[in-house]
Amino acid sequence: MNIVRTAMLLAVMTALFMGVGLLIGGKGGMMIAFFVALAMNIFSYWNSDRMVLSMYGAKEVDERSAPEYYGIVRDLAARAGLPMPRVYVINSDQPNAFATGRNPENAAVAASTGLLHSLSYEEVAGVMAHELAHVQNRDTLTMTITATIAGAISMLANFAMFFGGGSSRENNNPLGFVGVLIAAIVAPFAAMLVQMAISRTREYSADRRGAEICGNPLWLASALKKIAIAAGRIPNEEAEHNPATAHMFIINPLSGERMDNLFSTHPNTENRIAALEEMARGARQRSTEPVRADTAVRKSRSVPTTGWGRGGEPPKGPWS
Repeated sequence: MNIVRTAMLLAVMTALFMGVGLLIGGKGGMMIAFFVALAMNIFSYWNSDRMVLSMYGAKEVDERSAPEYYGIVRDLAARAGLPMPRVYVINSDQPNAFATGRNPENAAVAASTGLLHSLSYEEVAGVMAHELAHVQNRDTLTMTITATIAGAISMLANFAMFFGGGSSRENNNPLGFVGVLIAAIVAPFAAMLVQMAISRTREYSADRRGAEICGNPLWLASALKKIAIAAGRIPNEEAEHNPATAHMFIINPLSGERMDNLFSTHPNTENRIAALEEMARGARQRSTEPVRADTAVRKSRSVPTTGWGRGGEPPKGPWS
C-alpha cells in the first residue's frame, strides 16, 4: 500500500512540475520539466534524506556523545523490531523532531536541542517512538520526496515571474503571461495541498503506533502539548527558510497554528492529544477487566510494555 501511495505521489508531483513547465514554456517547457522531474525523483529517492539533514545542520551523535538520547532510540527501535536508525541532533531552541530515509534500513531520526533540554525522559521517548512509527510505516520516503519536489515547484514558479511567459508563437503557450501567473500562484498552492493531505492522515497513524511502541500514550500526549506551546513562541529559522519541509516535523515548526482545516500542515494538536488520552483510557479499562486463566498465563510470559526501569520523578532533558 505504501509503495502504491508513493508512486501516486510521485505521479501527482511530477504532473504539477510538468504543468508549470507547460505554462511557462509550452510543450517544449513541459518536456524539459518532465526530464527534470524524472531526474529529481531519482535523486530524491537516494539523497533526499541527506539533503534535509544538511538543510537543518543536523549533527550525528552516538552512544558516547549522547548516551541517554541514543539509548532511548536504540531501545525503542528494538521494541518496534526496527534496525537501529542513525541519530541526529539539530541545534534549535524550538522543541521539535522529524524522521527521514527511504526505508527502515536507511532511516534517520533527528531531535532539536530544545526538545532534548525541555522535555522529560518519558516525553522524549514518546516523541522518538512517533518518529520511529513513521519509519515503520514507511512514511519517511513519501515525506522527504514531497518536501524536495514541492520546494522545486515553488522555486520554478518563482523563477517564472522573472522570465516571463513570452509570446504564444515563441513557446507554444496559448496563455502567455497569464500562464506564468497561473504557474506562480496555482502550482505552489496545489503542491502545498498535496503535502497537507499526506501529513494530516499520517500523523494520527504515527501517534497511535508511537504510543504502542513506547508503551504509554500519555507520554506522547504530554510531549505534544509542550511542543505545540513552545513552537508558537520560539521561531525555527531554518524551517522558515524551507517551508516545504514543515510537514516532516511532529509539530508544525512555522507557527502556532492550531486550526484543523484545509490549510493546516498538521492535524489539530488538541485532537491528537484527545485521541491519545482516549487510547490510554481504553488501555486502563482493558487492564481492569476480568482476565481468563489462559490469557493470564500468556500475559505472564510476555515482556512488559511500559516503564524504563527508572523510579521516582523522571529526569529532565535526556541529553549529555
